Amino acid sequence: MNNATALRIGGWLLIPLAWLLMTLLSTSLGIVMYIMALSTPEAHQALAAQLPQTVVMWYLSLAFTVAMWFYSLWLVIAFFKRRSKVPRHYILWLLICVLLAVKAFAFSPVTDAIAVRQLLFPLLAAAVFAPYFRKSQRVKHTFVNT
Repeated sequence: MNNATALRIGGWLLIPLAWLLMTLLSTSLGIVMYIMALSTPEAHQALAAQLPQTVVMWYLSLAFTVAMWFYSLWLVIAFFKRRSKVPRHYILWLLICVLLAVKAFAFSPVTDAIAVRQLLFPLLAAAVFAPYFRKSQRVKHTFVNT
């Protein structure tokens, strides 16, 4: 199937696209917050006062945020180009989002109510969008470019 006969992005595909764009925006804001924290001398002093394990975890969180931003950006570009690899990578991206939410649930010093709320949306998105991307004829007819 060539580009001329492929379906346009529309219908229910706009919801997963919106979820992807929202995640890209939120990771962009997370990176900005990390950069703002790294640009202040007070943050460097506060990090230096922490245990080495805490500093390593902080930089690992930064690395995961940057990696997720690049993967999300790549997926957005592939989504708009209607690449045939998008359904498989979108499902993988959803699973990574769930894993990161579980990591935040297990290791973040927040209340259980907030952690469950942060875990609920990625789980719900994965439960709805993964089967949709696997079974939908619309998805199969939209993402056809190599």
